[in-house]
Amino acid sequence: MSTDARASLPRAPLGADADAHATPPSDGGEGGEQAPPAAKPRGILASIGRTGLDGLGGVRDLYSIFVRTLYYVFRGRRAKGALAEQMYAIGNKSLFFVTFTMGCIGMIMVYQATMQTKKVVPELSLVGASYMQLVVRDFAASIGAMMLATRVGAGIAAEIGSMVVTEQVDALRMCAADPVDYLVVPRFLASLVMTVALLVWAGVVMFSTGMLTGYVVYDIELATFANPVMVNAGDVVVGLAKCVAYGAAIPIVSAHSGLTTFGGSEGVGWATTRAVVNSSLAVIVLNFFISTAGLMAFPPVK
Repeated sequence: MSTDARASLPRAPLGADADAHATPPSDGGEGGEQAPPAAKPRGILASIGRTGLDGLGGVRDLYSIFVRTLYYVFRGRRAKGALAEQMYAIGNKSLFFVTFTMGCIGMIMVYQATMQTKKVVPELSLVGASYMQLVVRDFAASIGAMMLATRVGAGIAAEIGSMVVTEQVDALRMCAADPVDYLVVPRFLASLVMTVALLVWAGVVMFSTGMLTGYVVYDIELATFANPVMVNAGDVVVGLAKCVAYGAAIPIVSAHSGLTTFGGSEGVGWATTRAVVNSSLAVIVLNFFISTAGLMAFPPVK
């Protein structure tokens, strides 16, 4: 071949260009090297998907704990005095906290609502009747349950979480005892009973302080304020349904947060935070569904 012909042939690129134009290694075969796997996509969609899968896993675990709790309510064995101990911890120790907070909230609500009503309607004879309906149907149960979620939920998660990180729950499993039967069921039953009692009491306190506020500040007679004309059976049923639902949701959600604790004392702190947040969220979600079902089952009288 002549010198001119060799000069006209394409030359292989040098340096980085040579690597770019090099023949890729074969996927297999003799002497070939395996190509590295493609990198997994990372971004907002991957984060959203991961969060959604984690949420679905949490809901599945909550459902599992709830079903096992219902099973052990009828088939389980409880230690003597465990239920009474939990009823005292959930109910008696929360009485002052619920009474004080609900009393203050009742005064604030009546004061603000009546002040705004006077700007539109000078007649205040139906303020008490409307307020009683709201307290019976929603405010007493929902606001009181949010208060209990902070105290009772945090206590349950902290107690069970501490037992998890100190391997006491593992010791229960080694003794053929289900932690749900031994730890969750007494708290579940105690919360059902005491939450309903506390929320009914919270409604009484909330209405009483509101009535006193109306009498002292706006000169509304006590007999005029305590007017049950707008309260019907549907309001009572919806209010009690919310009390029962909240009493069941708070211990289940808090126990789930406690049983999934990891990482020592720091993990107990995170479990307590999750219990308060998730219990409050459960109260809000249940409030929406029960209120919607109540409006469909007991439509307002026109």
